[in-house]
Amino acid sequence: MRKTIIYSIVALVVFLLSMACEPIEDRFPMGDALTAEQLDISATPLMVNGKRSNKIIMENHSPVLSSWNYGVGVSQKMTDTVLLVIEGDNEIIFTGLNPDGTSITKSLTVNVEELSFAVPQEWALLCGDGTKEWVWSPTASWGNGGYLANFEPAWWVNDPAGVEDQVEGEGLDASMVFSISGASLTKKLNTGAEVKGTFSFDMSKDKYTSGGVLWAIGQFKTVGTTILCGVSPDEGKILVNTYDIIELTADRLVLAYAPAGTGEWGTAYFWVFVPKN
Repeated sequence: MRKTIIYSIVALVVFLLSMACEPIEDRFPMGDALTAEQLDISATPLMVNGKRSNKIIMENHSPVLSSWNYGVGVSQKMTDTVLLVIEGDNEIIFTGLNPDGTSITKSLTVNVEELSFAVPQEWALLCGDGTKEWVWSPTASWGNGGYLANFEPAWWVNDPAGVEDQVEGEGLDASMVFSISGASLTKKLNTGAEVKGTFSFDMSKDKYTSGGVLWAIGQFKTVGTTILCGVSPDEGKILVNTYDIIELTADRLVLAYAPAGTGEWGTAYFWVFVPKN
C-alpha cells in the first residue's frame, strides 16, 4: 500500500514538472503583428442636438497597446473620451504597439460641427482655426520693466530691430507659428531657418500685485525651443522656457519673465507680439 502511494506521488511530480517545462509560447502564441490596415479602431463624435460635437469617443479593439495623439493631448487608454478644441476636420493619430515590439500608425479624421462642450478659449486665441502666426509688435516689442508692476516694457524699450541685437535672426521679420496639432510651436527666423518645439499653458497660475491687481493671467511654457528672443539678459542670456502670461487676446500676446526671487518692482523682461497680417 505504502509503495503504491509513493509511486503515485512520484508520477504526479513528474507530470507537473513536464507541464512546467512546456514552452509558454506553444500554449499562448503571440500571433502575427498587425498592419495599420488591420487595426480595428474608431474615433466618433458624440451627437448633440443632431450635430457632431467636440466630445470624441476613441476606441481600440485590436490586440495592440494604444497611443492616441488628438492634437491638444495624448491618451494611452484602449478607450477614452476627449475634447477637441476647434470646429471642422481634426486629425487624430493612433500609434499601436504590437506584442513583438513593432509599432504601427494610422490617421483618423474627425469632423466637428459644433463646440458643444466648453474648451479653454486660449487655444483659439493662440492658434486661431488651427494655426496662427505671430510677429513682434512694431513698437515696444521687447525690454524690461517692473515685476508685478508694469504690463509691458517700460524702462528699456526696444523695437524689432533692437531685438535683433540681442539674438541674431530673431528680431525684425522673424515670427512664431502656434498650431493646435500636437500643440506645436515653430519659430521662423529671419535667416530662413526654423526651430520646432511644443507649448503648453496653465491659466490657473495667475499672479497679483501687493495691491490686489491681477498682473499675470496664467503661465506659458515651451519645450524643445523658446519663443523669439527667449533669453534672460541678466542671467547670461540663459534660455527661458517658462513665462507669465500678462495679456492674451486675439490681437495681442504679452509674456513676462523675472529670475527666481525677484521682488515687486524688481527687473522683469517683457515680450509683445501681434498676429501677422
